[in-house]
Amino acid sequence: MKTDYDYIIVGAGSSGCVLANRLSADPAVSVCLIEAGSHDKSLRIQTPAGTITLYKSKKYSWNFFSAPQKNLNGRSLHTPRGKALGGSSSMNSMIYIRGHASDYDRWAQAGCPGWDWISVLPYFKKSENNRLGQDPRLHGTTGELNVEAARDPNPVSRLFVKAAQQVGIRRNDDFNGDQLEGCGLYNLTQKDARRLSSYRAFVAPVLDRPNLTVITDCSVQSLVIEDRVTRGVRVESEGEQTTLTARREVILSAGSLGSPSLLLASGIGPANDLTNAGIQLEHDLPGVGKNLQDHLDGLITVRSKSPLTLGFSLGSLPSILTSPLRYLFGKKGWLTTNYVEAGGFARTPLAETLPDVQFHFVPGYRSHRGRLFEWGHGYAVHTCVLRPKSIGEIRLGRDGKPVIDFNFLADPQDAKVLIEGLKLARRILADPQFDGIRGTEMLPGKQVQTDEQLMTYVRECAATVFHPVGTCKMGVDPMSVVGPDLKVHGVQGLRVVDASIMPTLISGNTNAPCIMIGEKAADMILNRNTRPYESQLARQETGTTPTSPAAETQSS
Repeated sequence: MKTDYDYIIVGAGSSGCVLANRLSADPAVSVCLIEAGSHDKSLRIQTPAGTITLYKSKKYSWNFFSAPQKNLNGRSLHTPRGKALGGSSSMNSMIYIRGHASDYDRWAQAGCPGWDWISVLPYFKKSENNRLGQDPRLHGTTGELNVEAARDPNPVSRLFVKAAQQVGIRRNDDFNGDQLEGCGLYNLTQKDARRLSSYRAFVAPVLDRPNLTVITDCSVQSLVIEDRVTRGVRVESEGEQTTLTARREVILSAGSLGSPSLLLASGIGPANDLTNAGIQLEHDLPGVGKNLQDHLDGLITVRSKSPLTLGFSLGSLPSILTSPLRYLFGKKGWLTTNYVEAGGFARTPLAETLPDVQFHFVPGYRSHRGRLFEWGHGYAVHTCVLRPKSIGEIRLGRDGKPVIDFNFLADPQDAKVLIEGLKLARRILADPQFDGIRGTEMLPGKQVQTDEQLMTYVRECAATVFHPVGTCKMGVDPMSVVGPDLKVHGVQGLRVVDASIMPTLISGNTNAPCIMIGEKAADMILNRNTRPYESQLARQETGTTPTSPAAETQSS
């Protein structure tokens, strides 16, 4: 095995795969991309409908569980992360969402110049291959990442969009267009009715580059640090330990759980936490593992007798049995679904000008018992708090494993927003659009009506929606871990490039922003001084100052 490279990238997820592509485009530069998981060749990964089987997979998921959540009745929450080439982009629902313009402007205002919306828009466009004919001011068409409409959405998903309109939520056909607010069918990162993970988009097409090495089933144990200079990584593969050397940089792209864990395991982090974990201190960096944020999610699930919805029953047997043929020959049918086909962004009465909740609508029955599959039919709405105020942390236990404490509902405002969001979701499902397939609400159940009862339900059943960020926060304050250039404070030759650098959680799904982070980081690493012309470029391409998704002040 070759053991020395210019760049070593730890983690072949959404950001890491972009980096591997961009850095290895220079044939004079050697790049090693390390993935602890395995290949992604399974039909469960490549077929959209297979996503539902991945979250509890022992092979393709890191089945983490959080620390007991004191404000959620002491429950430990299942926290799956992707364990394969592509990382979590090989197991997510493939939804392409950038967030709101103000999300990025907040980053810049918090001491991260160059990360405002006008500056990051060109990087979103660079990677995008929009196949929908959407606004060219705001979308790219020459990138590697296909963005397409769902191939064969279930008709019940369209009912949800119509019902949302009836209760005053506008229809939105492009959540990455001029406005974020509204409901519609989600656009997806797919190609030819197959999942397009970050690995499949950015790395698989360039595997023939002789200067790019991709290593799977390889666990990085720690960083090699000498006098606060990162020299490489210690890895274990097939029971053998090896040291890989980086001549220029080691780049951590292991995600919001993996990257801080590796820093801590290497002695970089809060001195007290490292001492308690029995780890020798290399560099006291108080912010490592802190600032954990995620979208807290509440479920409304309804049983229905209608075989129009996805589900297992005698009535649906013909469509189930023919689904492989429909998928193989027509790219249609059940196997094309990503399950959360529709959804959107809305304002509860607690919101000011911006949406404060997001919906993910499933045209199938979500088990009220937490099972992967249930016999029968139905539909469900997930509602999440879009801009949570509660902050958690990650630390290492004595066993070396990460202790994940989301600290959900530490701020009471999050509970209030979620309760109002659940009420709004119920209003949508109560609309006459659903009369033809109406069923019985299993969760929370019709007996749960008051705010106090809904609060009890939230404590009993709320969960993460799998968007952890922030644990290696970007900034210049004492609790930041990396600067705006993504270099780790106080340690040379080391950067973090993934969702963990987000100072605050963006308004929506996190895959597209992670790809943008990889694009922008690659330019910084390659010493492309983009800052002087980013704003000018964005204005030239749009004809105006880009505001998408707009800093909205809609009244509906």
